[in-house]
Amino acid sequence: MKILLSGSSGLIGSALAPVLKAEGHQVMRVVRTAQPTDDGAIFWNPVAGQLDLTGLEGWDVVIHLAAESIANGRWNAARKARIRDSRVKGTSLLAERVAQLKRPPETFISASAVGYYGDRGDELLTEQSAPGSNFLAGVCQEWEAATHPASDGGIRVVCVRFGAVLSSSGGALAKMLTPFRMGVGGIIGSGTQYFSWISIEDAVRALLHVLRTDSLRGPVNTVAPNPITNSEFTKALGRTLHRPTIFPMPAFAARLALGEMADELLLASARVAPSKLLAADFVFNHAEMESALKKLLRRG
Repeated sequence: MKILLSGSSGLIGSALAPVLKAEGHQVMRVVRTAQPTDDGAIFWNPVAGQLDLTGLEGWDVVIHLAAESIANGRWNAARKARIRDSRVKGTSLLAERVAQLKRPPETFISASAVGYYGDRGDELLTEQSAPGSNFLAGVCQEWEAATHPASDGGIRVVCVRFGAVLSSSGGALAKMLTPFRMGVGGIIGSGTQYFSWISIEDAVRALLHVLRTDSLRGPVNTVAPNPITNSEFTKALGRTLHRPTIFPMPAFAARLALGEMADELLLASARVAPSKLLAADFVFNHAEMESALKKLLRRG
């Protein structure tokens, strides 16, 4: 297949692109900044609404992963606007442009997140669950709604709602490794908040499964089938690293350090089930946190 890929330099995109190429697919990167290896890449500026229609003709699939990180720096009004705009404006631009093509792609796969559900305690959340009401939930709702021009144009649209993607080379886990390896890791807040996650390997495999499974449409929770609490995760990471986990971070300290971001990223609880993936016969290589950590960190 001929696949257009945005966000190819991000955590998921950088792992996905070589797998797609190894399977024989032709991959064209949609990029904002030229790199020496950008042979024939399509350039865009989503905030400015710039994207060349001619370069989009003739592609079978769009996989849209580009978005600004939500965890790089304390949130303020400007930062929150960038988080929203990078998702909503970029998705809207791509969806509108591909819907205008003479031969539009058959499939449009767009990233989303389990932040859609907000802070829901121990409620088991499926793709049918209602959205939350906090900032990230609102962003995710707009993000997914921005794909509507593509679905209205008859394109199969899938919004992959990622949980925390675990990788030793980036993302949330990589940021946690240093304090945990120093023996100063611990639970955050009460530790009872649920943490929905997926290994980077399974995140890539799930995207490939979505690509191949025509029956999958709309939101698809892209998380491991066993979400765990922050306390359980802390203990699992400590055991994997053979380090104590006796230095908790109280909720007030997290809020003092990170402000609103603490409530939405560290203290919120989302117990999410991958209902559609399981119904579509997807088999996880890493269904349990501890085995995933051992594989990622090359221990055990």
